[in-house]
Amino acid sequence: MTDNKHIALALTGASGAPYSKRLLEVLLGQGMTVHLMISAAARIVFSDELDWKLPGRAGDVQKYLVKEFNCQPELLQVYGEQQWSSPLASGSHKIETMIVCPCTMGTLSSIACGSSDNLINRAADVMIKENRRLILVPREAPFSAIHLENMLKLSRLGVCILPPSPGFYFKPTQLEQLVDFVVAKILDQAKIEHDLQPRWGEKERN
Repeated sequence: MTDNKHIALALTGASGAPYSKRLLEVLLGQGMTVHLMISAAARIVFSDELDWKLPGRAGDVQKYLVKEFNCQPELLQVYGEQQWSSPLASGSHKIETMIVCPCTMGTLSSIACGSSDNLINRAADVMIKENRRLILVPREAPFSAIHLENMLKLSRLGVCILPPSPGFYFKPTQLEQLVDFVVAKILDQAKIEHDLQPRWGEKERN
């Protein structure tokens, strides 16, 4: 039995912090419990891109983000990179979906080769072995043959590879619209309802 009101989210050190922030905002706004993991490199990137000065301790990060998103404390569970006591380290947990956004090529490589040297990699390994939903949002350009081979390997295992590639057919005029486009794609793959943007053809029907 899985629990669709809980979701695992990992933030790693690729560019793309605005996607993570918006994704967190939507998930918490829907009353979902987010089991959050943040790599050391992600802290640096998030400081550069969002001016977030995240503390080093998981408990302090939880307090910082609860204040940032004005959410109920119990909706945000934060774990350290080496916190092997986390439920995410075991297949006995009931969480259906894990998202890595953004996903570095190093994290993607570690997941592809089954490395479990930190909680993020181990949690992703658990999702694969338990045949649960794993969504990776890789942010790199250009992709090397190594990157593409790792993505193909994971895709063949059922992992969703979702590069943050916004469309322009809806004529966006603000950066936030491009962010929402990508976050909407992530939520769709996670089977989470949202109203971030109209679906193709909705305007014509309405």
